[in-house]
Amino acid sequence: MARLTSDGESRRFVTYFEWFVHSEVIGSGLLVTAALAAMVLANSAWSGAYDDVLHTYIGVSWGDATFKLTLHHWVNDGLMVIFFFVVGLEIKRELVVGELSSLDKASLPVAAALGGMAVPALIYAAFNAGGPGAPGWGIPMATDIAFALGVLAIFGRRVPIGLKVFLTALAITDDLGAVAVIAIFYTEETNLVALGLAVVLLAVLFAAIRLRVRRTGFLLILMIAVWLDIFASGIHATVAGILLAMVIPVRPQVNVRRFVAEAETFLDTVKRRQESHDCIITDREQLEAVEFLHTRSHETLPAGLMLERSLHPIQVWLILPLFALANAGVKVDSHILEALDNPVSLGILLGLALGKPLGIVGLAWLAVRTRLGTLPEGVSWSQIVGVGCLAGIGFTMSLFITDLAFADEATINGAKLGTLVASLLSAAVGVAILGRSLPPRSAGGDPEEP
Repeated sequence: MARLTSDGESRRFVTYFEWFVHSEVIGSGLLVTAALAAMVLANSAWSGAYDDVLHTYIGVSWGDATFKLTLHHWVNDGLMVIFFFVVGLEIKRELVVGELSSLDKASLPVAAALGGMAVPALIYAAFNAGGPGAPGWGIPMATDIAFALGVLAIFGRRVPIGLKVFLTALAITDDLGAVAVIAIFYTEETNLVALGLAVVLLAVLFAAIRLRVRRTGFLLILMIAVWLDIFASGIHATVAGILLAMVIPVRPQVNVRRFVAEAETFLDTVKRRQESHDCIITDREQLEAVEFLHTRSHETLPAGLMLERSLHPIQVWLILPLFALANAGVKVDSHILEALDNPVSLGILLGLALGKPLGIVGLAWLAVRTRLGTLPEGVSWSQIVGVGCLAGIGFTMSLFITDLAFADEATINGAKLGTLVASLLSAAVGVAILGRSLPPRSAGGDPEEP
């Protein structure tokens, strides 16, 4: 996939990273639209119908057995499995071949992410330790990568590539931490039999993929069975998405050099044979050559990368907007300030808006100071502070953990309100800091040299 640069210079390839950032930017716009729609519905004359639709049960029955979930649960426990599957593919790609694949690359964003998870959790705990809001300590830990990259995109080409990579790697590490928190701390009771069966099915799926089983229906049935067993085990069903992603290879199963050598041989065969509109049907040798090229080219492409690219549009255009529509419907009235004046809301608000930048900048500074990491080329500390503020946008994961942490509607509403206010505040402060610290745009549209 290639395109011309804006000044008409030689063609250049759009890298995978650029595609990923661009898709996240689109996703952030759709998320905003869906979240606003949810807020409008929750505070309008249709609020009753909105709640009724979300709590409508959908499922299947056979004999005396039934499997039914509310529409809200189908979104959070079903569709979000695909979201976590894509997140898992992103995490595995970064760990194997990306910005987290070596100590030199990973040390700075990992240190920053750890600080960005620990400090918000500690701030929240300071307000809620020992109280009814104590289970919500995981809410302010997460960064919404789509929103954060979407806000960063406002500055266009003024943003150094190193700063984009730092934020992306930080947010992906953050996602890994959030998944671990959900699996370990938000699981009340575990059915070991169901969990053991899920492990066995994962092993079968892993073996099938390694043996290059291409029966999509069989693989899909295995994946659904893993999800059902994780669901039955008591561990949140979305963790199945991460586990499934871990068995998908992100490296090609066929050596590229070998593929090129074989392809040249078979292409010569095709060229030597009869050329006509129907030759591929009537000439068996030519048909076998084309079939080989078709099969081998698919094996040469990394399965993880292809799945990620195929599912990303579904995640961006469907799953996350539906999640926002089902979860961002916070009821707001004239007592909004009173709703924020409670330990849960304040803990989330200060954890995201203050704890995130403090933790990220503090641990990043410590990593650089101890020479465990170095700042990316062309990136300043003030830009790291700005990105640290953007990391306080905690929308998707924070709302998700809220529903796991609390059952009381009033507490959930306050937690969601705190998340939304903190995210808006973090975005505004981050934009203000980056607006002053990023290089100015030159008359030609490119950043001026510092």
